[in-house]
Amino acid sequence: MGRKRNRGLSPEEERKAIEQLVANSPGIELRGEAIRIDFMYQGKRCRETLKIPLTFANVEYAVNKRKSIQLEIRQGVFDYAVHFPKSARARNTKASRKISLRELYDRYWQIKSANVTEETERRYKVALEVCGEIVGWSVPVSTLMPEDVDRLRSSLISTRKPSTVNHYLATWNGMVEWGRANEYITRSLEAAFFKNQVEDPDPLSLDEFRQIIENGCLHPQDKALVTLAVYTGLRPGELCALAREDVSGNVLHVRRSVTAGKVLKVPKTGNDRKIWLVPPAQEAIRALLEMTKDAKPAEETVEISRHQSRKETITPLVTPLQARNKNISTNRMQVGSWATKWEKLLARAKVRRRVAYQTRHTYACWSLTAHGNIAFIAKQMGHKDYSMLVKVYGRWMDSESENEAEFIWQELQKNGAFCPTIAPSE
Repeated sequence: MGRKRNRGLSPEEERKAIEQLVANSPGIELRGEAIRIDFMYQGKRCRETLKIPLTFANVEYAVNKRKSIQLEIRQGVFDYAVHFPKSARARNTKASRKISLRELYDRYWQIKSANVTEETERRYKVALEVCGEIVGWSVPVSTLMPEDVDRLRSSLISTRKPSTVNHYLATWNGMVEWGRANEYITRSLEAAFFKNQVEDPDPLSLDEFRQIIENGCLHPQDKALVTLAVYTGLRPGELCALAREDVSGNVLHVRRSVTAGKVLKVPKTGNDRKIWLVPPAQEAIRALLEMTKDAKPAEETVEISRHQSRKETITPLVTPLQARNKNISTNRMQVGSWATKWEKLLARAKVRRRVAYQTRHTYACWSLTAHGNIAFIAKQMGHKDYSMLVKVYGRWMDSESENEAEFIWQELQKNGAFCPTIAPSE
C-alpha cells in the first residue's frame, strides 16, 4: 500500500517528512518501522499497528483512516472488525460474524470433533459434507433463510430413506444451532425431521435357524458364531471383539466392540455387561475356546472416548480361521467380514436375505415370545432400560398377550391360587 518513497525525495528527506507529518497528526505513532493508530472507543484507549510499509503515503493513509474511524464512532456505526479484522478486539463484532458456510463448518468442527470418537466423526462429516454441497459452501451464513433449509430437506429425501435423512438433518441442526448460539446466524435454520416409521425387526424363525446351521454352515466356527449371535443378542461389533478372557463359566462379559474402522472401543452404552449363557450359547463358547486354544494374548488399546483409552491384554475368541490369505488377515474377525460371511450362509441355506444385525432381533423376539422377563432381556442386550424393548418389539409382546395371561395363571396356581365358585344370587 502506498509508494515506497515520495518521488524527488531522498530516503533521509522522506524520513524527515514522515516524522514531521506524524508530529502534526494526533493519534499517529511510529513504532520502529511500523505505523500505529491511537484512538478512544467505548471509553477505552485503542492502539492498532498497521501491517504496511513505512512510507510518507502510508502515513497519510493512516491519518485519513483514523479520521474515518473517529467519524464512524461519533455516528455509532464503527465496527472494529471492518478496520482491523485480525485484532483481538475484533473477535466478537458484527463483521467478524460474517462468514461463509464453509468457514462456519471449519470453526464448528474444530470444537465438535474434540468430543466424539473417530467413528462418530466419520459419520458426522459425511452428513455435513452432503448438506454443505446442497446448500452451497460459499454462501454467507448470515444470508441463509428457512427456504434454503426446505430445499435441503427436499433434496435429501428425494434419494434417501427417512432414517438416513433424519440423521443428516440432526447433524445439520447441531451445526446451525451452534452457529446461532455464537451469533454467526441470526435466525432459526433448524430443519424439521421426516416422520419415520421404524422398520419392524425381521427375526429368524426356528426353521430358518435350523436351515442355516445344517445347510449354510460348512465350518464348525460358522455354527458356533451363528448360535452365539442368536442366543445372546450380541451386536456384530461386540461378537467380533470377544476375547477368551471374557468367558467366566456360564457368564460372558461384554467389555468392548470393534468398529468398521477396525478400532476397539467400549460398548455402545459405555458400560460393560454380563450375559448369562443358555446351553446352546455355552456349547458355542466351548467350541470357540477349543478353536483358539493356541492363540497368543496381546496388549491392545480400547478407546473410551476421543481423549481416553485403556490397555487390555486379550486373546481374540473370534478369529478369521478361514481367511484365504493368512499373510494379510488380522488376528480377529472384522465386522465387514462377518457381514459378508453371514450373507453367504443365508444364500447357501436358501434363507431369505437379512443383515447380520437381525440375529440380535432374533434373540429379543424369541426371548419375549418365551415369556422372558423384559427387564432381564433388556439387561442382557445392553439397553439402559426396557423402554427400547417395548418400542421396538411391542408387536411380539402384544401377539403373546393371550398366552402370557395363561402363563401367569399357571404360575399363580403353583403358589396356591384358586378360582372360587360364586353361586348366582337368588
